[in-house]
Amino acid sequence: MSNELLFLLTILVGFVLILFTFRFFGKVGMYCWIVMSIIVCNIEVLKTVAIGGVVATTGNVLYGATFLATDIINEIYGPKSARNGVLLGFVAMIATTVMLQLTLQFVPHASDWAHPHLTALFSFLPRIAFASLTAYLISQFMDIYIFVRLREKFSSNKYIWLRNNGSTLLSQLVDSVVFSLLAFTGVFSPNIVLQITVSTYLLKALIALLDTPFVYLARHWFDRGLVREAD
Repeated sequence: MSNELLFLLTILVGFVLILFTFRFFGKVGMYCWIVMSIIVCNIEVLKTVAIGGVVATTGNVLYGATFLATDIINEIYGPKSARNGVLLGFVAMIATTVMLQLTLQFVPHASDWAHPHLTALFSFLPRIAFASLTAYLISQFMDIYIFVRLREKFSSNKYIWLRNNGSTLLSQLVDSVVFSLLAFTGVFSPNIVLQITVSTYLLKALIALLDTPFVYLARHWFDRGLVREAD
């Protein structure tokens, strides 16, 4: 399967899993999804691939889907709940980074085979985490702010597409630039960093456009009482 088809399949699977989580666990499920995705995507981002002839990181898909979870929370539960979700992801990534760095300090046993691989992956994690968390906080709070401002002017449910796409497309641009510059400057050549920045934004923009029907469906389920909130 080509990277392009795998990219589209991964997006679809991510959206379906987010909706499934929302349908059966409500707001708590969205919080859990944000925490999981912010951890996993910061590991996936270490793998670079070619999609559509440009260099991209595999963490883009899952991270882009995180904005769907945030927008669902913002649309249904309001900006305070959305900000809480962002902060949960922030704390989760800090905790993960600290615990993994402590794990790397243990002297491996002679029978160990995993330590070199863990070191190769997670010794770079502090820089990735710093870049990711900086971009994450700026872009997510920006996304929430723009979403709320758009909802004040376009409050009807028929304008969910405008609130969702307007907030995400602008905030993802900021996210892509901040993350790529902080994470990869000095690691890759300037040309590769530029490619990653452009491809990161284009892929996230595509994800933002594709997730709009899923926000409408989440709103539809909630308005009809079909969402089961976790206790």
